[in-house]
This record gives sequence, structure tokens and C-alpha cells, in this order.
Amino acid sequence: MSIESAIVETLNGFSPSVVVVAIAMFPVVELRGAIPFALLNYGMSPSEAYALSVFGNLLPVLPLLLFLEPVEKFLRRSSIFDKFFDWLFSRTRKNAEKNIQKYGALGLAVFVAVPLPATGAWTGAAAAYIFGIKHRYSFPAIVLGVLLAGMIVTLASLGILKI
Repeated sequence: MSIESAIVETLNGFSPSVVVVAIAMFPVVELRGAIPFALLNYGMSPSEAYALSVFGNLLPVLPLLLFLEPVEKFLRRSSIFDKFFDWLFSRTRKNAEKNIQKYGALGLAVFVAVPLPATGAWTGAAAAYIFGIKHRYSFPAIVLGVLLAGMIVTLASLGILKI
């Protein structure tokens, strides 16, 4: 069962809009899965699929930026979470370091905009934390990246853009 299917099954009875927003909020899937899902399963218009998916993908960003540090510090008391954060931050650093070290918040926006696995708003928030990008720069950069990723995924889902 795919992540999208599990979310849809859990949200059975909710409106398609709520389901699409929920899929877009979920890490890994984000709007990269929500837009094609909305277009194919619900027959939404591209603009509706885009708007709902961008909204859902952005909902967790500010809480992630504000609370990742205190949550990480609290959870690292457990060896399991300590290993998880070591793995997560090592992977994020490896994937994002080249762009973000060189270009800062602009590199973060490009990193988030690339619609590939291990990029996106969740990883972008982790990267902003790891590289010490201030919230006043990281939040707009992640928003810009999500908006661009949404356009790319929508155009690719419609067959207008080949990835």
C-alpha cells in the first residue's frame, strides 16, 4: 500500500480537498505526490491541485523551523533518536551542502524546488537548521522553492514538461 493510499484510507469520508492537503503535508510525499494524486484520482483542475498542494506542503514549514531545534535536543536524550538525527542530518548535509554553502537562502530555495526524493519543504527546513539560515531568510526561501516545485510537478503531471 502506498503512502497516498494509506492517507486516503485514513481520511475516508473527508472531502478531496482535505485529503490532498493532508497528502501534501506528509514528509517524503509532499506536493510531489499530492498534485498528481489530485489530478488523477479526483480530477481536480491543475490550479486547484496546485493551490491545495502548495498550501498543505507549507503548513508544517513554520513549526518545523521554529521547533526543530528544541525537539531535536529533547529527543536526542534517547539513543534511538540520537542515531536518527545523526542519520537525518548527515543525509541532509550531503544532499544540500553544495548549493546552500555556496548560495545560502537562494541555494535553499533551489534545493527545495527540485522535485526529487530527499528534497522539499521538510528537508529544506532541516537544511536551514543545519546550516544556520535565519528564519527570516529560510522561510521565504522554502516558500519560493515550494511554489516552484509545485509549478514543475503540475506541468510535468500535465505532460507539458518532461522530467
